[in-house]
Amino acid sequence: MEHARWILALAFVGVAGWTDWRSRRIPNWLTVPALFVGLGFNAAVGGWAGAGSALLGTLLMLALLLPLVFLRALGAGDWKLMGALGAFLGPVQIFLVFVGTIFVTGIMAIIQVIRVKRVKTTLVNMGELLRGFFVYGLAPHPVIRLDNPQQLSLPYGIAVAAATALCYGAGLALSGF
Repeated sequence: MEHARWILALAFVGVAGWTDWRSRRIPNWLTVPALFVGLGFNAAVGGWAGAGSALLGTLLMLALLLPLVFLRALGAGDWKLMGALGAFLGPVQIFLVFVGTIFVTGIMAIIQVIRVKRVKTTLVNMGELLRGFFVYGLAPHPVIRLDNPQQLSLPYGIAVAAATALCYGAGLALSGF
């Protein structure tokens, strides 16, 4: 059943990644049903313990990422994607995918910044964000935010899909298939 959980999760993040790549959005028609499929699957397979694990995975991601949504550093669709994925994977595995997503996103960001030749601007912006954090706290920056069309953005769904596939592959390799 563990493989079935991962296959369902991979199918979900595959569609989410593709949708995010094409439209830079992860729609509710994908994330909301996926949340219920993840909860239902885990409840059917693991009973109350499975349902509790799925709910905990969801709540963990929603709680961890909500500040980034408020800061406008992460889109609501990306937030819901991680919450729904948490319903499939539970708290331990979604946390591993989350850490993997951070690394994949960082690599994607470095490549994107170099590709569009905005290394200096990006370093200045990072310094500005860091300075603003210490001066203003967690208030959104007036210019450096997702809803500014001049800012670079990344399809977070692609990073989540890649990290999910990497975690599944690592799990397979460690278990000896």
